[in-house]
Amino acid sequence: MSFLLKTRSESDKPKSPSPEELQQKIVQVRELLGSLTAEMPAFLSDTTIRRFLRARNWSTEQATKSLKETVKWRHQYRPESICWDDIADKEYEGRRSYIADYLDAKGRSILITKPTIKGRVSGKEQIKHFVYLLESLAMNSADEQEEHVTWLIDLRGWSISSTPLSTSRESMHIVQNYYPGIIAVAILSNTPRIFESFWKIIKHFLEAKMNEKVKFVYTNNPESHKIVSEIFNMDQLETAFGGRNSITIDIENYAERMRRSDLTRGVLTLSIQTDTNLISGHH
Repeated sequence: MSFLLKTRSESDKPKSPSPEELQQKIVQVRELLGSLTAEMPAFLSDTTIRRFLRARNWSTEQATKSLKETVKWRHQYRPESICWDDIADKEYEGRRSYIADYLDAKGRSILITKPTIKGRVSGKEQIKHFVYLLESLAMNSADEQEEHVTWLIDLRGWSISSTPLSTSRESMHIVQNYYPGIIAVAILSNTPRIFESFWKIIKHFLEAKMNEKVKFVYTNNPESHKIVSEIFNMDQLETAFGGRNSITIDIENYAERMRRSDLTRGVLTLSIQTDTNLISGHH
């Protein structure tokens, strides 16, 4: 099986609107959302609406539909209230999935997942951690930066027990439906042959746009090395992905960085506010 992925020609892709047209579309989406914009003003910013418009090929109807579904999910899941100290077995799980402390060559944040490290918490808790990372990346991004995350996945030594199909499907559903347009590229590193049959199944759950963003790389392959070295500073990139950085994640420093990130997006303020409301009897 070949992992070569076809990409659409430039002529097939919808034309990006001008700044004036984009602003008109944002206004139209706000009108279609109605009172929802007042319910979640922090989430339903121009940045978020723009991201959903881009992900839905600039269709105001499709972007609005996706945003309404996301608002419903956020009401139930409350991703904005999850903080680092809510993560189960965080010192261990933080080594399986984390946000790197450096950026790629285009200034994008780097999400690293290592599913071959055996998880010690339930699939539900793993999904919660994944949502926490996506929320941190989405809400702490620069205002104008689209598709600002490079996703690195270490699959050396992968087996079917590494990523249960149900967890993989739910992860893809969350990324594509509730955080569309933040992933610029997804790099699957050192996939073993056994992964091919799993990929045939997973591919069916990927939207065409996400499928186009997937790259398969192998640390012992010269062409892969060229791709990776164009995206990353090889002195910063971990050796697991073909880089020259042999230092593993310092979980204590990482924990402090994530707590600072939580403060930046106001999670701790939100928690205090929620506790105060509960004490005073306001809901």
